[in-house]
Amino acid sequence: MSRRRTVLLSGCVATVSALLWVSSQVASSARGRMYSLADAPPAAVVIVPGARVRDGKPGGFLRGRLDVAVSLVRDGRARAVLVSGDAAGRSGDEITAMIDYLTSRGVDRDRIVADPYGLDTFDTAQRAVRTFGVREANIASQRFHVARAVALCLRAGIDATGVVADGQVRYRSQVRSHLREWVLSRPKAFLELRFPRDPAISTPPDDTLAEILAAH
Repeated sequence: MSRRRTVLLSGCVATVSALLWVSSQVASSARGRMYSLADAPPAAVVIVPGARVRDGKPGGFLRGRLDVAVSLVRDGRARAVLVSGDAAGRSGDEITAMIDYLTSRGVDRDRIVADPYGLDTFDTAQRAVRTFGVREANIASQRFHVARAVALCLRAGIDATGVVADGQVRYRSQVRSHLREWVLSRPKAFLELRFPRDPAISTPPDDTLAEILAAH
């Protein structure tokens, strides 16, 4: 093997090792805090992070997360739902799509609180605390993402547990999402956990969620 190939191979191995280490560091704080839907503990609030929508309807990943919220509310394991995403996302209005989906499946509109500025998982977690006063919650997402979501919620000050959601998407979409998670999202979260920033958009405190919990 030529010296150039050896150096290239060594660099690839070092990069992969670094990504694996960073990923494990992000996920470590969430260990023991992730559950299947059947085993999920009760929490006053279930947070649903936004994801891709298509023609105004939730995509496969988002449907899976919303289905978890529907089940938790129906079972009495959640009293309110915080949908947090980008109301002006590249694929469409995530917030409207989430609200429409939940209400079409029997979740009362007055149990749903919308955060249209949850532009990424870090912002979702930070705004849940700063804007809506969340201190305890389940957060619903797919297995590849939920550990990072729990870690960021814990860093924000939420006593969080993750509930693993299904995701009926094409194989190509699954591969792309996993690669983005490991190569981009977890290294970003690694820095955010150590050097937290303000959310991209800050808004005044909103008492809507507290009022829902007081009423239910």
